[in-house]
Amino acid sequence: MALLTRSRKKRKKLVGYVLDKPIVCFDIENCTSPTSAMDIFNRNINFDALFKFSHISASTQQHLKKVYASFALCMFLAAAGAYLNVITHLVQFGLLTGLGALGLMIWLMATPHSRETEEKRLAILAGFAFLTGVNLGPLLEMCIAINPSIIPTAFLGTAVIFSCFSLSALFAKRRAYLYLGGVLFSGLFLMLLFSLINIFLGSTWLFTANLYIGLMVMCGFVLFDTQLIIEKAENGDKDYIW
Repeated sequence: MALLTRSRKKRKKLVGYVLDKPIVCFDIENCTSPTSAMDIFNRNINFDALFKFSHISASTQQHLKKVYASFALCMFLAAAGAYLNVITHLVQFGLLTGLGALGLMIWLMATPHSRETEEKRLAILAGFAFLTGVNLGPLLEMCIAINPSIIPTAFLGTAVIFSCFSLSALFAKRRAYLYLGGVLFSGLFLMLLFSLINIFLGSTWLFTANLYIGLMVMCGFVLFDTQLIIEKAENGDKDYIW
C-alpha cells in the first residue's frame, strides 16, 4: 500500500513537472523533453539517397536520361509548333500536316537504330513532334476562346500526373507493373467500343465515362511503359528514340 501511494505521488509529481513545459507524460522511462522532440525536425535529409535507384544499372540510368531528354525535346517542339500556328496561322491545311506527321512516324519506324542513323532518327522525331504541335493549333485556339486557363491547367495537371507515376515506376521493383499490359490494352479496346457506340447514341454520360476511363488507362500506361523501357534497356535495347 505504501509503495502504491509512493508511486502515485511520484507520478503526480512527474505530470506536474512536465505540464510546466508543457507536455503531459505518464511514463518516466519513455518521456521525451521538448528539446529532444524538436531535434527530429533538425535532422539533415540526404536527397542523393532519396533519388538513388540502386536496383537500376548505371547504363540503364543513362538510357533513361536520354529517353526523358528526347521526350522534353518533343514537348518543346510540339509547343513551338502549336504556338506558331495559333499566332501566325501559317498552316491552314491540317490534313497536309497530319499526313506529314504520319509519314514521318512511318519513316522513323522503318529506320533501324544504330550509331550511324541516330542523328537522322532524332531529326525525324523532331519533325514529327513539330507537325503534331501544329495540328494542335486549332484545338488550342478553341480552348483559348472558351477559357484561357484550360491550357496551363491541363499542362500542370499532366506534368504532375506524369511525374508521380514515372517516379512510382522507377522506385518499384523491376517487372512489378508489366502485368498491367493486358488490362491496359483491354481498356483501350473498351474506350474504342464506347466511342463507336456513342456515335449513334450521343450520350453525355457515356462520353464522360469514356473520358475518365481514358485518364486511368493513360496513367497506367505511364507505369507500364516506364518499366518496359527499363526492362528492354536491361536486356540490351538502347533505342531511346522509338
